[in-house]
This record gives sequence, C-alpha cells and structure tokens, in this order.
Amino acid sequence: MTSVDFYFNVADKSMLVAQLLHKALQQHRQATVFLADEAVATRLSDYLWQAQPSSFIAHVCAGDALAPHTPVVLDWQAKSIFQDDILLNLQTAQPSFFSRFKRLIEVVGLDEADKAEARKRYAFYRDRGYTIQSVDLSKPQ
Repeated sequence: MTSVDFYFNVADKSMLVAQLLHKALQQHRQATVFLADEAVATRLSDYLWQAQPSSFIAHVCAGDALAPHTPVVLDWQAKSIFQDDILLNLQTAQPSFFSRFKRLIEVVGLDEADKAEARKRYAFYRDRGYTIQSVDLSKPQ
C-alpha cells in the first residue's frame, strides 16, 4: 500500500521539493512531481537547475524523449509516468493514479485555500485506510 506523507506549512514549496528530490536521488530512487500545468513545471525546472550548485538534480519535463531514462520527471498531465516509486503532488486534488506509487508526498503551503484543499485530500486518504505521516514545518524539527 502507498505510504502517504504530508508536509504542512511549507513557506517555499520549490525549496522543499528540491530538498526531497535531492534526498531521493541520494537513495537511488525515482520521482514524479505532479504540477498544475506546464508553466509551473517550467518554473520548477528552472529553480532545480539553480537551487543547489553543489548538487545536481537530474530531471526533465513530461514529454521529453529522455523522460523514461531520467530519475525525476516534472509532469502535469499524467501521460509520462515511467516509474512507480515516489510521487510528489503539487496539485490541489489527489491524483487518481497515486496508488500505483510506493510513496506519495503532499506539499501544502501557507495559503488558507491550499490548506483547505489539503484537508480534503488528507480525509480522502485517511478514509481509505492509508497510513499518513504529517510533518508541520511551522514547528521546530
């Protein structure tokens, strides 16, 4: 069964995504980042190229010819899913295909609308019996 992690009160989603992807790559894992649209994917891609100069996060956007061979794919349509390891969801709804992944990571910002949608996703997963781990980034770790 898919393990579900929620990161709440994320001040900078791009920075957290970069950190999570870096950790995943260090562990030789693969990830799909599910985003709202191509423009958001392009902005995240630009950020990942510049985020940590000392570490490289190998990634491509969906539809790229190298997507099947790249450990991180930024997707907004769910047409280019070539792995079932980690899914980072940055959309407002739960992805219909999330259960094919070993791990689902939900990233929730500070915006009240974002939090309200996250509560719906949390209840959806909980009501279906998924074990959920929550990390509140507003509290000291």
